[in-house]
Amino acid sequence: MTRLKKRDKMETRNLRKEKTGIVVSNKMEKSVVVAVERKVKHPKYGKFVKKSSRFMAQDDKNECSEGDLVRIAETRPISKNKCWRLVEIIEKVK
Repeated sequence: MTRLKKRDKMETRNLRKEKTGIVVSNKMEKSVVVAVERKVKHPKYGKFVKKSSRFMAQDDKNECSEGDLVRIAETRPISKNKCWRLVEIIEKVK
């Protein structure tokens, strides 16, 4: 029975968080900064406010440019600030 429990844990372990955002900076080698926006309801007034977070992501091929819409996924820590990697470029900037 313990083997079944261990196997179930292994299957659920591979679920990684994914976020979609816009590339803000690509000035580094093999790294990009992605801004992810979300809307949060104000606790008192009820108005939806835009909040953004910035994530550093690994871009091995240096194929992203500023303004691209990309999908990033969580991964093991690659450096001090980088624990996300580029999954795909959804839309290139024109």
